[in-house]
Amino acid sequence: MHQSIILGLAVIVALGITAQWLAWRFKIPAILLLLVFGFLAGPVTGLIHPDELFGELLFPFVSLSVGIILFEGGLSLKLDELRGAEGVVRLLISLGALVTWAVIALAAHLVLGIDLQLAVLLGAILVVTGPTVVIPLLRQVRPTRHVSSILKWEGILIDPIGATLAVLVFEALLEGGAENQLTFLGILTGIVVTLFIGTAIGAVFAFVLVQFLKRNWIAPFLETAVALMAVMAAFAISNELRTESGLMAATVMGIILANQKQANISHITSFKEELGVLLLSVLFIVLAARVNLGALIEVVWQEVVFLLVIILIARPLAVFASTLFNKMPRNEKIFLSFMAPRGIVAVAVASLFAIELADVGYAN
Repeated sequence: MHQSIILGLAVIVALGITAQWLAWRFKIPAILLLLVFGFLAGPVTGLIHPDELFGELLFPFVSLSVGIILFEGGLSLKLDELRGAEGVVRLLISLGALVTWAVIALAAHLVLGIDLQLAVLLGAILVVTGPTVVIPLLRQVRPTRHVSSILKWEGILIDPIGATLAVLVFEALLEGGAENQLTFLGILTGIVVTLFIGTAIGAVFAFVLVQFLKRNWIAPFLETAVALMAVMAAFAISNELRTESGLMAATVMGIILANQKQANISHITSFKEELGVLLLSVLFIVLAARVNLGALIEVVWQEVVFLLVIILIARPLAVFASTLFNKMPRNEKIFLSFMAPRGIVAVAVASLFAIELADVGYAN
């Protein structure tokens, strides 16, 4: 058993890094190869069984890894890049998110025939886009700096917001049904409180870390280790105070560290980027390996239509509603309308909720 666990972990890391190398070598999105490798290693060949391998540690590991990835994403956000785009970003993560949620929930209910409560939950999960796939695509497509900044900021900020929305809807569903528990005011209040707690915790830890770095209270060879410890502590403490607020705490920590001028964080930035690639590779392999192959084979026309609604209706509506009074060129709006891939947060949240819903008696 001990040897099989070691072998399983080694296979996951080997597959993930190989997929990343092949993607770099042939200039294709890494997520495609990661998903393919995960499918082949999991449901197709049975080479790895994530649930058996990680047991009850699977989703705590996934959750913490996502937090570290968002911290790494926050480190790439420079406030200078946001100038001229802040209005669009603000609307995309608020009005745009609401439009996306409503359209997807309605499509899930009408097209897929899903119960309204679960349709609302699915819509909430799919609000996020995600830096784990947006940023690698931007490196290859290379749009204008304005568009790139919008997509990068949206992708990183919408993850904690979307995850919070999904958790609040999920909790309302479990507590007695969307009709009685799910109110717009309740959701809005919950999101504000969660994001406030996450922001406050992230800001405090970032401030303390900067002070330690500025005063040289941390040996150079320990800087990255201490930074990682601080992110994990902020994530865990924030989550203890408010469910899923840890994602915002990690994101805010990264943004503050990236934009402060008091301490040199070059070692931290370099290390976090490398760690982010490793965690991202492992997560996609693990979660893809958990997919039920039968569910993929049995895709029917309703699911294809649902996917087209997300791509051709939900996202364009969200973008054009968010840029209605903005003088952005039409070609940039069109590009934004077709750039909203879902990342590791959507995958992780969906996987977690699927297990918990099955445990309380929801079919399929």
